[in-house]
Amino acid sequence: MLATTFGAAVYGVSATLITVEISIIKGAGTSVVGLPDNAVKESLQRIDAALKNEGYNQDRKKTVINLAPADIRKEGSSYDLPIALCLINISCGVTYAKDISEYVILGELALDGTLRPIKGVLPIAIEARAQGKKGFILPKENAEEASIVNKLDVIGVETLDEAVRFLKGELEIKPLVTDTREIFQHTVNNYEADFSHVQGQENIKRAMEIAAAGGHNAIMIGPPGAGKTMLAKRLPSILPPLTLAEALETTKIHSVAGKLGGKATLISKRPFRNPHHTISDAALVGGGSFPQPGEISLAHNGVLFLDELPEFKRTVLEVMRQPLEERKVSISRTRLSVEFPSSFMLIASMNPCPCGYYNHPEKDCTCPPGAVEKYLNRVSGPLLDRIDLHVEVTPVSFDQISSTRKNETSAEIRERVVKAREVQIERFKEYPDIHSNAMMPAEMVKVICQIDDAGKALLKKAMERLGLSARAYDRILKVSRTIADLAGSENIRNEQLAEAIQYRSLDRENWAG
Repeated sequence: MLATTFGAAVYGVSATLITVEISIIKGAGTSVVGLPDNAVKESLQRIDAALKNEGYNQDRKKTVINLAPADIRKEGSSYDLPIALCLINISCGVTYAKDISEYVILGELALDGTLRPIKGVLPIAIEARAQGKKGFILPKENAEEASIVNKLDVIGVETLDEAVRFLKGELEIKPLVTDTREIFQHTVNNYEADFSHVQGQENIKRAMEIAAAGGHNAIMIGPPGAGKTMLAKRLPSILPPLTLAEALETTKIHSVAGKLGGKATLISKRPFRNPHHTISDAALVGGGSFPQPGEISLAHNGVLFLDELPEFKRTVLEVMRQPLEERKVSISRTRLSVEFPSSFMLIASMNPCPCGYYNHPEKDCTCPPGAVEKYLNRVSGPLLDRIDLHVEVTPVSFDQISSTRKNETSAEIRERVVKAREVQIERFKEYPDIHSNAMMPAEMVKVICQIDDAGKALLKKAMERLGLSARAYDRILKVSRTIADLAGSENIRNEQLAEAIQYRSLDRENWAG
């Protein structure tokens, strides 16, 4: 006697359908084969208790449960429901009116037969539709997330008994249908934090606009309470709206990480991740024995904000260097290798010195000689090399704080940013891996970011007088190209080049002198 249905396993942000086969042969005992982890092996105890509590009596013969393909490791508790439904069919003698093999079935069983939610539903639903499956039977709490995928009958059930009665044809459950596009359109760009709430700091707002327009990484240096964190939190509100494709990709990552929660639907706002400086390497880039996405992947298509950058462990910051360049992270283990996307904008902030008041207009720095340079050196040159804009933040005066002047809204700034991004999309339409000025390789900078003789003289003079490093050259040209795009200028003008030069403060050899 043999019963078969389908579950699924998630590797990275992709899913693989798993065939659940159960055979009853002569002998005694139950065994699970097909590289199950401890959570899968323990499922036998949960399933046995759930079947008894639901009133099903099993045929006590030798039962072999095979999870195929057998060379892929299976982990987690999501195989409880498909195994239980197969056992009810083959071991308890219950006949199903519906073809169980037409459905992908997943869910964790409680001992009383109720179902608990699982992770990674969205990529599984996408794979189920791609494999031509009719439907998806899963816990009701996950149904809304699965319904993001159309042309798939999403059947949400609360208990094992509901699933059985549905398959027997005794209970009618209407597939959940969600108008993803309508929900997406109503919630996109619905941010609580807005730039209109920020008084003063016009130069920092300008830098944030340039960073958003070109996809540039930025670092803000200033004393405590100057508004660095407040400004960073408002950056997603001026970024271009997520496209449906970007929203789907972002939602998949959060689904795999189990970050969507109950009643989850498509993510319509760009992510903003703000990890604490005590974070570990694996938590930042992803990892674990069964790799999960880290903070840099959860920030995909959004912003990763590292507050108090020098306080992060050196090793944690260094592991970001490759993902910042390649916009993806590969995690290899003995049995498998997975890849997570990590295309994000890095926004960092830091105090200029341990006491926080170096270069403060009113307060004196109390740090001993050499402390400022030592503090700045906690951030390595190769990491700073990947940050285009260095912005000095000064405290806001009382007059600015108490002003009732109406400020520009995020929507008004975002309109200019979107126009600049449209120019870049047209510019890089022949390069599928390049979407913004920040992503240009060095050889492309020479072609696209050309400056005239007067501009070259200005840049040379600035590098000599300000002590700018050689690594600042390409970054300045990229930023000046973005400033020109914001202004609707075909060529880079000298005033645009001059504005870009001022955003390289940490490259100045005498900055901490």
